[in-house]
Order: sequence, then structure tokens, then C-alpha cells
Amino acid sequence: MITGASSGIGKEFAYIFAKNQVNLVISARNENALVSLADELTEKYKIKVLIYPTDLSIQSHVIDLVEFVGDTKITPEYLVNNAGFGDFGYFTETNWAKEEKMIDLNMKTLTYLTKIYASEMKVRGSGKIVNVASGAAFQPGPLMAIYFATKAYVLHFSEAIAEELTGSGVTVTALCPGPTESNFWRAAGKDNGISFVPGRMPSSKVVAEYGYEAMMRGDRVAIQGLRNRLGAFMVRFVPRQLVVKLIHLGQSSHKQ
Repeated sequence: MITGASSGIGKEFAYIFAKNQVNLVISARNENALVSLADELTEKYKIKVLIYPTDLSIQSHVIDLVEFVGDTKITPEYLVNNAGFGDFGYFTETNWAKEEKMIDLNMKTLTYLTKIYASEMKVRGSGKIVNVASGAAFQPGPLMAIYFATKAYVLHFSEAIAEELTGSGVTVTALCPGPTESNFWRAAGKDNGISFVPGRMPSSKVVAEYGYEAMMRGDRVAIQGLRNRLGAFMVRFVPRQLVVKLIHLGQSSHKQ
């Protein structure tokens, strides 16, 4: 099962699993994109692909997805919690309705799906979960305060349950990419500046391949890219107040 599968990292995960002859349940808001992807994967790789178009920031829709999967008698061996989005701007000026959806999707939905399927996997004695966090998880993020905080939650939550599941046959990986070429930044309202010069960021395919390999190994934390790994390491040794100021300056330099 892959959430946020209509584009970006989620879509690339779908390609990887399909190439490895794994049947899929894919979900996202964009029904046309899901249908197109399902048709392509079915034709090319001869696998079964079920689609469930819905807005997973709405809890009742998440419950409906779980019931849909249960009704098909599918027991997911792999779960990729990729659905999520960000927002850009000063907290006092941004839109609460959008932020509430972000909190619900990035944290609540991810936690619920993890609970449902990790529990099933534990009973079965096998299964692998990837929760897509971010390099943002390692420090506070002025101008993207809520997004950075949600990803810190994903990282810490994933590490904690990975430890709880030790020896169960179930692994949980927190995938922490840095800025990636995808629609994420445009959706967050931050689509100008040097960050978006082609070639400056890894592709969604590169990130998904890295995440898939880490998932298969059972790594608990997977930080894609040497620069991102160094950044996550070095932030531990820099005074907290300075880290926040540097992030603020970096974000401000690309503010619309």
C-alpha cells in the first residue's frame, strides 16, 4: 500500500514495487493520475493494482480506505506512508485550515495507518513500513514551522516503534530526504529561487530507490544524500538558537 502515489516519491515507489512484481494498493486525491498509473503498471508489469482516490487528510476517508482494503482480503506486506504536504510563510499569517489538514495528514493519518498495519504485520511475523519524514525533521524551521514539526514527529515516532518491534519480523524505516524535485515545493507556495534550478536537487526516483533499499535492509533512519546526512549530524553540535536563525535566513532568502 502506497499513499500519495499519484506523483513524486510515492509514484516512484509504485514503479519500484511493480518492477519487483508486487501487487499494489495506491491512494491519493488525484483519481485521473491514479487510473493512469494503474493502467501503466498493469500493462507493463502484469501486476494487480487497486486504486483508492480520496483525501487522506480527512480521518473518515482513512478509515474507509482501511475498510476497503479489508474487504478485498488484502494483507499488505509493505506500507509506504508517503502522503503529506507543507506550507510556507510566517505562522501568524498562514492559513489555519490548510495547516490543520497538514497536521492531520502528515501525522494523524500516518500514525493510524501504521497502527493498523503494523499490528497485522506483528501477528503475521513479517512486514516492512516506510514513513516518509524529511531532512526537516532534525531542526526547527521558521517559515515552515508546522511542516518541520510534523516531520520531527514522524521521525521520532518511527524510531520508537521500530525499537518496540525489534525481533517481531516487522521493520519501520523513517525516510528523510532533503529538497527533492517534485510538486511539493509548489504546493507549499515556495517555487522560486535557487533551490529550484534543475539539477540542484535529487529526483523523486533517486530518493525512492534509496528509500526502497533502506526499507529492504530494515534501516531505522534513512537520510538520502551526503549533504543531508552531514547536515543532520552537524546540527547536533551547533547551538540551538543559531540553528534556528540560520534556517530562518535560508528560508527567507527564497521567500516569495
